[in-house]
Amino acid sequence: MDPNPPDRASSTADQEEIERFAAQSGDWWNPAGAFAPLHRLNPVRLDYIRAELLSHFRRDQRALRPFEGLTLLDIGCGGGLVAEPMARLGFKVTAIDAAAEAIAVARAHAEESGLAIDYRAATAESVVGEAERFDAVLALEIIEHVADRDAFFAALGQLVRPGGALIGATLNRTLRSFALAIVGAEYVLNWLPRGTHDWSRFARPSEFVLGLRRNGLTTARIAGVAYDLLTGGWSLSDDLSVNYLLTAVRR
Repeated sequence: MDPNPPDRASSTADQEEIERFAAQSGDWWNPAGAFAPLHRLNPVRLDYIRAELLSHFRRDQRALRPFEGLTLLDIGCGGGLVAEPMARLGFKVTAIDAAAEAIAVARAHAEESGLAIDYRAATAESVVGEAERFDAVLALEIIEHVADRDAFFAALGQLVRPGGALIGATLNRTLRSFALAIVGAEYVLNWLPRGTHDWSRFARPSEFVLGLRRNGLTTARIAGVAYDLLTGGWSLSDDLSVNYLLTAVRR
């Protein structure tokens, strides 16, 4: 049994979403499994996060562990696909997920890799309740799965320390994202199990920016992420119509 169970009464945790991802937890580190799209997306996400945080914290890009001495919270960490690279870059990483099954997989993989990561089955607001604050907070592909977006934004605003930064990633709510991320990815290409996403929960950049601003976080950059059918790879783009990444700071 997990020593830190998530708050099931939480206003942001969606039990149906938790159970859906928990059922797939065994596949987190399988690059050809249920989370294959995240494995393909991960390199561009990691490059963006590293570059943005190097710039924000004015760290040496040539250093092997440039973020030594800084803390990072990864919300909705899943099996640890981002938490592990962040730990290797020097961050003291706390990583949370509402699915205890994902946390078990993440802990086991980190132990095998010799990485010290504080994994917890928890929600963003439960960490707020512990009065913890972090230099950097990651909210990647999570906002479209929470039950109460306003409550989630409020938690983000309390988790970033003054002078800290937030990196977010999600899907825009457009006709193009419906065609590509729902119809294409789930029904035509079968990249994701059907029902993985609810298009009505996708967040427009303006909604993301405003939600953060209301909670003390100022958006510094937004970048689109585009998929190249010819190469099968992802890259940063000016096109925000489907996937996008966002950097916000607490002044």
